Amino acid sequence: MTSTTIQITTLNQSTPPDRGWRLFLRSIRARAYPRIVGQTREKLWIFFETFLPFMATVGYVFVYRAIQAPEDYVGFVVIGGAMTAFWLNVIWMMASQLYWEKSSGNLPLYIIAPNSLMSILLGMAVGGLLATLLRAGAIIILGTLLFNIQFQVTGFLELSAVFTLTMAALYGLGMMLASIFLLFGREAWQIAEALREPVYFVSGFYFPVRALGFPVALAASVLPMTLGLDAMRQLSFSNGPLLGFLTVNLEIGVLAGLTVLFGIGAKFALEVVERKAIEEGTLTDRNR
Repeated sequence: MTSTTIQITTLNQSTPPDRGWRLFLRSIRARAYPRIVGQTREKLWIFFETFLPFMATVGYVFVYRAIQAPEDYVGFVVIGGAMTAFWLNVIWMMASQLYWEKSSGNLPLYIIAPNSLMSILLGMAVGGLLATLLRAGAIIILGTLLFNIQFQVTGFLELSAVFTLTMAALYGLGMMLASIFLLFGREAWQIAEALREPVYFVSGFYFPVRALGFPVALAASVLPMTLGLDAMRQLSFSNGPLLGFLTVNLEIGVLAGLTVLFGIGAKFALEVVERKAIEEGTLTDRNR
């Protein structure tokens, strides 16, 4: 046995391959890193991805001020404008991700890798969430300074819980949609584009969702952003509870349920995709 063989054998014995949760967590970190670093390489993207959503928010602010609506409506719009950044991140950087990876030829590598697709998508979610937080924070800061918004937070702990659960449920939905979009194939980006404005409307991004009426608002509650926005507004403004759809505690409970539901749904859908790719070998074919 040569010295090179002895060294390789010793190295393999001293560094066993990662498995289970350790592999899962390291995969998340590995996929989050390029998302975080990549955001700093093109400074112009940061400007346009922050400035353009803020311009849409400003338009609604002027509408509310023109009709002399209560000032809390201006705050509602700014929060809604900030949250659009998260929805766009979910649709374009999560739900469509597997389809883009298939088009670029990377999907086969993800399928044959020893880690799961869920860990890969979670890593992308973590990296994208940190970058999106900066954009959302910039929109809120700019809106607060320009329009003199007065926040009256009644519960920081509840507000943190609402935001965390909203993000968890939203990115769980994004992972589940990633499998569905992949199965649809070339129509994935068309579906993503078609969903943008309807979600803005039924989720009440720029107005209290209760204005849609109880049946429509209840149906829209399947989207985490609907109840998340409503609860955050109730906890952040004096008129928030008067314009809220459901009580904050009930909305927190529903968001927790949606987090579990979409998490299980995402795991099941991604397992179906992996099994289909391995057994049939068609999902990784760019011509399909």
